[in-house]
Amino acid sequence: MSPALPEPAPASTEPGPEPVELPAVAPQLRDLRRRAALTLEAAARAAGLSPAHLSRLETGRRQPSLPMLLALARTYGTTVSELLGETPADRDAVVRSGDMEATEAGGWIYRQAGSPGRGMQALRVHVPYGAQGDIVRVHPGEEWLYVLEGRLRLRLGDTAYALEPGDSAHFDSLTPHRIAAADHGGAELLFVHTLLQSPSAALCLGPAAGGGEPAKGGPR
Repeated sequence: MSPALPEPAPASTEPGPEPVELPAVAPQLRDLRRRAALTLEAAARAAGLSPAHLSRLETGRRQPSLPMLLALARTYGTTVSELLGETPADRDAVVRSGDMEATEAGGWIYRQAGSPGRGMQALRVHVPYGAQGDIVRVHPGEEWLYVLEGRLRLRLGDTAYALEPGDSAHFDSLTPHRIAAADHGGAELLFVHTLLQSPSAALCLGPAAGGGEPAKGGPR
């Protein structure tokens, strides 16, 4: 699991300043296109994007979604890991159940279900009843969750959903969102999120600083 981090203040939906430095994924996109000897127009057409949109991705003015990364990886004949500047050879592809050590934070229990340090993080999470349900998150990236056991309450923007076992949700993390267990026994879920350009603190889960609970990189 990632190290505990201080809980950030509630996120704002106001647009932030333009990044001063190119995020890591932006130069990777640009360099891979050049290595593939593709013009901006040709690469954008192959990936199903407009040249203007691809230009914004390459300069860090827009955040690529996971489908965009997949399309660009196919266009450049590479992997999403390489687009994100990762070194997959340094990590095991398989995570054994016995190696999924549980980490607890304020009643939430996390088990890392994928290799740490990747742009896409996978977790198995136990959501306790009555904890964190009032915390709203807004940050760059995408999230996907699948309910294994129990019932889950999910709010996306102004819409509330009740999820049963077998239900799933996939959403843009810039949509204000919060989750909570609907049953006293809590809920068990699989959770995947993309880090992309998100600062580590924006991916924390927990009450405000000083509340005595370490924050974790996990569902928001």
